[in-house]
Amino acid sequence: MSGTGRRVQPGTGGSTSTQRTHRYLRLGIGGTLVVLLIAIILTVPTVGWLPSLSDYFYTPARSAFVGALLAASLALLALSGRNPERSALDAAALFAPLVALIPSVIRPGTVPGVAVACTGCVPASFEADVVNGVTTYLIVLAAGLVLATVLAVRGAIRGVRFSLILGGLVLAVVLVTGLVAPGVLLGWGHIVATGLFLGSIAADALINAFWRTTSATPPRWLRIAYMGLAVILIADLLALAAFAIATRDAERVMFPWILVGEVVALLAFVTFWWLQTWQRWDETDPASLVAASPRLPPLRATR
Repeated sequence: MSGTGRRVQPGTGGSTSTQRTHRYLRLGIGGTLVVLLIAIILTVPTVGWLPSLSDYFYTPARSAFVGALLAASLALLALSGRNPERSALDAAALFAPLVALIPSVIRPGTVPGVAVACTGCVPASFEADVVNGVTTYLIVLAAGLVLATVLAVRGAIRGVRFSLILGGLVLAVVLVTGLVAPGVLLGWGHIVATGLFLGSIAADALINAFWRTTSATPPRWLRIAYMGLAVILIADLLALAAFAIATRDAERVMFPWILVGEVVALLAFVTFWWLQTWQRWDETDPASLVAASPRLPPLRATR
């Protein structure tokens, strides 16, 4: 709505505040992926091509790597939308910080200049950072769940039952694992969180392929593209998991298949995201955003 209550139509050159918020958030997520790639490319001349993108956590690209994923998590949460798509994007927003804060395990000699005392582990010098980051994540998640529960009970937000249950489950699993079996969390946290994050994005692609998530039905070619990208993500995810498990204890891997698989997943995610952004660019009331009704009363001057 404009200031006069006139509804702005797509293609007229105007935009609603909801449109602008939607567009900025979507462009922001695309931008975080660009930040991640640039940071890694700038690091390659120093450390070379590592076995996986995740291994760049141990390089100067770390700050950009962690920051980009945390920013993407916040934007995904804001864009979580309605019904099934809300569940998929809320799940992705939950797992993205864990991908950023729990590093991948590495072997001696994997990353130049990083000392590793075992085969396939998180170096001891990084464990304190992981504890600090994950503890912060758990505290913020707990506070967010409490706030979301209160707002849901008051009727301010709706359709968040699945997200609240999933958030509580993630909180409990990470907390208990960190306290009872910290080695398991350090050893498997990154790969599990990455798999769940990519799985959530694949689920969102499937939802967009089979269900209408916008005010207008997407063209057939776009639905087919969404379906194809979902298949690519799922197949790539299964291949990554199989290879990671098969080579976990290997002293040396001749070809960086995990790096290739991660690049494929990232490109599929970027393609899906920009196609969806193009599809929803002119939505006057984007389905990616929660409906505005009931709204807070307008501010009035006090006498």
